[in-house]
Amino acid sequence: METRFLHTFLLASETGSITEAARRQNITPSAATQRLKALEADIGQPLLQRSGQRMEVTVAGAAILLQARQMIALEDDIKASSSPAGKTGLLRVGVIHTALTGILPQVLADLNQHRPGLDLHLIPGVSGDLYRQLSDGEIDVAIILKPHFDLPKSLEWLSLRKEPLLLVCPPSMPGTDPVALLRTERFLRYDRNHWGGRLVDQYLKRNRIRPREHFELDSLEAIVIMVSKGVGVSIIPDWPPPWPEGAAVKKLTLAHAPLREVGLTWSRNARRLPLVITFVEQICTTCF
Repeated sequence: METRFLHTFLLASETGSITEAARRQNITPSAATQRLKALEADIGQPLLQRSGQRMEVTVAGAAILLQARQMIALEDDIKASSSPAGKTGLLRVGVIHTALTGILPQVLADLNQHRPGLDLHLIPGVSGDLYRQLSDGEIDVAIILKPHFDLPKSLEWLSLRKEPLLLVCPPSMPGTDPVALLRTERFLRYDRNHWGGRLVDQYLKRNRIRPREHFELDSLEAIVIMVSKGVGVSIIPDWPPPWPEGAAVKKLTLAHAPLREVGLTWSRNARRLPLVITFVEQICTTCF
């Protein structure tokens, strides 16, 4: 059984698309389809079926998902272990959305130039979910917000940037007192289920500000766009550009606002530690 066929199956099951699975493996959709048919012939059961616009796993496909992931992970671990000084191999990197556009692009460009043997599998997500995946060994390293709790001694932490919270409002909105605007204008809250949203909530409670809440959203980009259209005001972190194109907002400094710290964390006992160290070294070279 070819592990590359299993990889195609896993990608198709995760994305719901054979075309997307083919794109990620740099093969044609017809080649991906042939791989899946060959794998189904080996298993003796159909593994995927179409459901509307998506491909969904069958009962037989669901039954082998865990073992397929384990086989792919084992193959990657073997390649990483045999890599000279962590120069080649696959590294699974979890990353929050603002770092995906604001920090990683230049890091990836530098990696391609200086460490072409390091292959990254990027997993976008929110800090809480990525932290859990790192703890469960599903990813090797994560770019997330610094947790609101103490990290276990088994994890390393590298701070990359500290972002102040600020108030954003439409450019035409009169007034420059952020507290007054928070008490009078409709407020678009950053989701409290996110670690960054908890910082906003802490700031409001500490300063005894009860805004006129309108929406609670989990997308910073959506908040900025709505503020630019005059829907309301919001408190968000000053994350690195690019911000949504064409969304103009006025930024006001918040006195004594907490900082959102973004950093890199990984396990000291990571199975692919040489590759992790290589990635950390490139992050340091690019960002500092």
